[in-house]
Amino acid sequence: MNSEVKQEYAVDVEKLNIVFHTDDATVYAVNSIDLKLKKGTIKGLVGETGAGKTTSMLALMKLVPKPGIIKTDRLVINGKDINNMSDEELCSFRGKDISMIFQDPMTSLNPVMTVGEQIAESILLHNRVNKKEAMERAKKMLTLVGIAPERAAEYPHQFSGGMRQRVGIAIALACEPTVLIADEPTTALDVTIQAQVLKLMKKLQADLGTSMLLITHDLGVVAQMCDEVAVMYAGNIVEEGTAEDIFNKTMHPYTEGLFNSLPNIKRREMKLQPINGLMPDPSQIAPGCGFADRCPHATERCFKEKPVLRMVDDTHKVACLAYDNPEFHIKRGR
Repeated sequence: MNSEVKQEYAVDVEKLNIVFHTDDATVYAVNSIDLKLKKGTIKGLVGETGAGKTTSMLALMKLVPKPGIIKTDRLVINGKDINNMSDEELCSFRGKDISMIFQDPMTSLNPVMTVGEQIAESILLHNRVNKKEAMERAKKMLTLVGIAPERAAEYPHQFSGGMRQRVGIAIALACEPTVLIADEPTTALDVTIQAQVLKLMKKLQADLGTSMLLITHDLGVVAQMCDEVAVMYAGNIVEEGTAEDIFNKTMHPYTEGLFNSLPNIKRREMKLQPINGLMPDPSQIAPGCGFADRCPHATERCFKEKPVLRMVDDTHKVACLAYDNPEFHIKRGR
């Protein structure tokens, strides 16, 4: 049986490690990260592809694919310690306590089931209702996400990309989970539809009091949606704080590189400043900072000593040895 613990956070994770043992190498995908999500808030996970964002979130649902191995000191979701949950307990836990909106709704939806049946399936699993009641609830969920209830009898291929993403949101929210994970929910959508979906998600999150973890590489989406932000690089959280901290008091050179690689609409003549180089090989653990090879501020010490994520004020954390020098600060190059 899983144990109930005092619920201060919707998500409370300490020292999460995820390792993949393959025939060729051992891949260290996530390296001892801590993650806390306050109840009723939205936290963004930002970083390049391969940083470990999605893998970390799959671990919260114990859905990391084999041969992945999860090791953690603490994994508490919605006040429940899920480290030692049985498969049966996990099946009941997913969808009711925590749910996920996947990046590509066309691959996450079942092509041979109607959208109404797919929403009702989750409702039947977690609630004491019959099929008719579940279908009525499914139609109400479709209405909630802006889809006519009579379209419950249609199949995923009959919907546009934006509508399929709305169906995915309806499925994820059908049982009103405490925690919602949204994995790049607007990546495949055009700008107009993206704005509509984000507005819908923000409204539903506020109306239902859901706590949300939003995976994205789009800093514009972060600015629009998130209360707090964690910046991931090479399986580590390198900077964390409120949205204001990350946008207006940027501290880590990698975070600054993300901002500098964006177009500047006020100074259109300026060229983009990409981050040089590539992320390190996750099968090789470097003794120092994983960003040292790409960092314009790196010193000899950075290649030898691994930085620790530490508090710099009440809400802001950074993992960078340069801040051992009180005079060091980032000058935004835009």
